[in-house]
Amino acid sequence: MTDDHLDEAAVARAWDENAGHWARDVRAGFDLYRELYTFPAFLEFMPPIAGKQVIDLGCGEGTNTRRFARLGARMTGIDLSGAMIAHARAREDEDPLGIRYERGSFTDLQTFGEACFDVALSTMALMDGPDFPAAMRAAWRVLKPGGILCFSVLHPCFVTPAIKWLVEEDESYGGLRVGRYFDRDPFVERWRFSNRPNPDEVPPFSVPRFPRTLSDYVNALADAGFQIVRMAEPRPEEAVSAKHPWLRRWRDHAPLVLFVSATKP
Repeated sequence: MTDDHLDEAAVARAWDENAGHWARDVRAGFDLYRELYTFPAFLEFMPPIAGKQVIDLGCGEGTNTRRFARLGARMTGIDLSGAMIAHARAREDEDPLGIRYERGSFTDLQTFGEACFDVALSTMALMDGPDFPAAMRAAWRVLKPGGILCFSVLHPCFVTPAIKWLVEEDESYGGLRVGRYFDRDPFVERWRFSNRPNPDEVPPFSVPRFPRTLSDYVNALADAGFQIVRMAEPRPEEAVSAKHPWLRRWRDHAPLVLFVSATKP
């Protein structure tokens, strides 16, 4: 995959290709950033969802959707990748939690009627679509009045196209270099779960990225009609960071992720 023409069709193709390897690694617990840092923090940040009609925007292969369902929510998941949805549905068939999965774009949500959800959640997905303003308009349409949108994305101020850790002579992390913050050109990032056993033995994922500024996120929410009620820049827990230097650097120097909660008045 090249960086040219990174539209939704290209995103779908990339995640269709990633799906099998991704599902295996995530379900094996190799996504340690999720397991030790971003998802536990998101659970503390998000609203109560027991008994609520909830849509998971960019649900992927459904691991987080299933975790939300176990909190008592009536879950629906949507994802652009048909292969990801196939993995999610297969797991639902094996262990039913009452989750509905649909293949589609979170930029239009055309499968769903107006005002049919109490909560819209999204974990580390909205930054990987080319049209965030459209996604916000779609979320607004399907949420009931008083509904809540709560999402996590890579922090736009720190995870920039020119990100680089500064390593001291003693191999400690001295800080984080960021650059090209205003560069909105999409690109394809290739990476593996570096904490999995023998990471070099598996092919890297190809992940289309769509850089945005903080104001891009905030203004798209406001333009769609949302009112931001809370934001967070979580740090890894001290006890976990003490065991994992790759988490300690995020605790000491910069947040990896940005959380936003907004309401539809």
